[in-house]
Amino acid sequence: MPATHFTDSNFEKDVIGASAPVMVDFFATWCGPCRMMSPIIDELADEYAGKIKIGKMDVDESPQISMKFGIQSIPTLIFFKDGQAMDTVIGFQSKDQLKTKLEALLK
Repeated sequence: MPATHFTDSNFEKDVIGASAPVMVDFFATWCGPCRMMSPIIDELADEYAGKIKIGKMDVDESPQISMKFGIQSIPTLIFFKDGQAMDTVIGFQSKDQLKTKLEALLK
């Protein structure tokens, strides 16, 4: 199951209003490190299905939410719980680094 595709129009419902924790990968198609992380994000979406909603948001397609959260470097990943941003990481992250962050969201 690939990661969810978040947009300016579904962000409020699918991220802020989500009953489960959410990880959002802010990316762009032209970003090399973003492309390197894409398969990792998809793998994590599979592994955490039903526990954490994991998705990607193209900063070029959805500039409003990207500006709202002050995204200036990509990839940027923001971890949400109960509609609140709990943690942010910027730049390429390994699968193990992301799993540590995701496990913390489940506590």
